Amino acid sequence: MFSLVIGVKKALFGLGSFLFLLMLAACSQSPSVTSIDQLGGKTFALPTGTVADKLVLSKFPDAKFQYYNTVLDAAMAVKAGKADAAAYDEPILRNIAGKNPGMVLLPTPITIDEYGFAMRLGDDATKDAIDGVVRDARADGTYEQMVSRWLPQAGAPGSMPELPTGDGSAGVIRFGTAAITEPFSFVDGSQAIVGLDVEIATRVAARLNKRLEVVNLDFGALIPALIAGKVDMIGACITITEERKKAVLFSEPYYTGGISALVRQ
Repeated sequence: MFSLVIGVKKALFGLGSFLFLLMLAACSQSPSVTSIDQLGGKTFALPTGTVADKLVLSKFPDAKFQYYNTVLDAAMAVKAGKADAAAYDEPILRNIAGKNPGMVLLPTPITIDEYGFAMRLGDDATKDAIDGVVRDARADGTYEQMVSRWLPQAGAPGSMPELPTGDGSAGVIRFGTAAITEPFSFVDGSQAIVGLDVEIATRVAARLNKRLEVVNLDFGALIPALIAGKVDMIGACITITEERKKAVLFSEPYYTGGISALVRQ
């Protein structure tokens, strides 16, 4: 009987020790971030060469930052627990979350921005064509199909659809883009440059009856190349700003996004 009591005590002690260690392990983990309001004082992972840190500081002046080569590297740092959140353009983070289970985009953005195509000042013909394509696509439901194709709720973006193209009788329109802004512009498995912006550009070229020529550039080189006449229009998740409006002509916004936060689910 005495040995039985001792055995029960040992078992209870062992169970208590196990539960204590379990609770200790749980308490040692960072609490889950489920709301934008929880990001004050947190560490943000960002790709280098972006102004996202300034935009984050406008809302969270005590934020801390880690910088990575790409936005995907920043997102993976968050998934590995090295940072609390990744901050970048909402559609690009949305694309990463869709392809990486265990990550989620917080529903409330840090900032709200609008994206547009740009052309040289005074090029109203190209602007009218872009605005017309987007307006008609919204009216007949094509726009919703495009967004669903390129920004699915889960999984990778879809494939480039078969689209009517201009025969080139009116010349060539050179579209400058940065094919690192998936799902707006990126290189697919067949090494073709595709994405939401590329699809819109293709539809614009068809409307103008021009042959589309896609020119892949570094993001920072897009506006200088446009101003220099090396390309005729540009698009790659480009935010419309008052400063940029001084140098280029923007289309009407075709997507509303902004800087958002990606966290572990």
